[in-house]
Amino acid sequence: MLVHSSAPTRLDLAGGTLDIWPLYLFHNNSQTLNAALSLRAECTVSTSEDQNWHVESQDTDETISIPDLNDSHAASKNRLAYCVLQHFRPDPVRITTRSDSPVGAGLAGSSALTVALCAALSRYTETSRSPESLMSLAANLEVQVIGVPTGVQDYRPAMYGGVAAIEMGPAGVTRTKLKVDPKELSRRIIIAYTGQSRNSGINNWEITKRHINGDGDVIELLHEISKIATAMRTALETADWAQVSRLIANEWRLRKRLAPTVTTPTIEKFIQHGLAAGAQAAKICGAGGGGCILFIADPLTVPSIRKTLTEKGASILNAEINADGLQVNVG
Repeated sequence: MLVHSSAPTRLDLAGGTLDIWPLYLFHNNSQTLNAALSLRAECTVSTSEDQNWHVESQDTDETISIPDLNDSHAASKNRLAYCVLQHFRPDPVRITTRSDSPVGAGLAGSSALTVALCAALSRYTETSRSPESLMSLAANLEVQVIGVPTGVQDYRPAMYGGVAAIEMGPAGVTRTKLKVDPKELSRRIIIAYTGQSRNSGINNWEITKRHINGDGDVIELLHEISKIATAMRTALETADWAQVSRLIANEWRLRKRLAPTVTTPTIEKFIQHGLAAGAQAAKICGAGGGGCILFIADPLTVPSIRKTLTEKGASILNAEINADGLQVNVG
């Protein structure tokens, strides 16, 4: 038997960090806006030729063999795949993974891969799971791997694709599809990889602790970010691209006050080059400290901005907004 799955990564547009429990419970009408990207994480599960479990990562060019799923030593080599295998406990299989997104890009590549892994092994073991149950499992397993809470927004684009608002409150988390033309948004975005990987858990966990401890500055800044997300939703659905740009710029200013480590000299250098080349606004993707930068610009200026950023040393990712979510195929 062979199962292949893939899930899209995501671009966070506004309201990030608010999707971490319990932060969203402290701010009324919390929502995070994001879009699925054509950069996907893929997984193939097939029957093993021997009595070992094999995991091959094509991104790191590393293969591990696990003779015993109870052998904790295997967890040190590919903890994500090991935790997923530990949960499903299939007969010996071979797992192959790859991702279009660079490691530590801030595009939720690990979350997309976790969703793809869980979906593939669920199908392989004939374990029936609803989308919500699958996302919950993926989130919980990823927490075990990274050791800090994860945000709820990363798993929805991987599961459903498209552009959406992730609404969060005491009753739970819901996803609402936004009326945004994916082609129009795609024409205006540039995603530049800085070459610096980052650890999303560091900034987010520090912010979470400060908020719970009653830090007034953090509370007020997240309140302002929440208001920007509400305004961004209207701007996106009315195709007010000038307002979208202003809101992205405003959120970036707030984020640098929220966590100074969200930016680096390299990030600042690339943002200045992009703005000088004609970009209307920019912000880091995800929790920052490295990874990718989102630029938004008039479609006519996008080619020259891409050229400038490439000349200055950034890697431009060829990504578009993707309407397709999780895909699982057998055969």
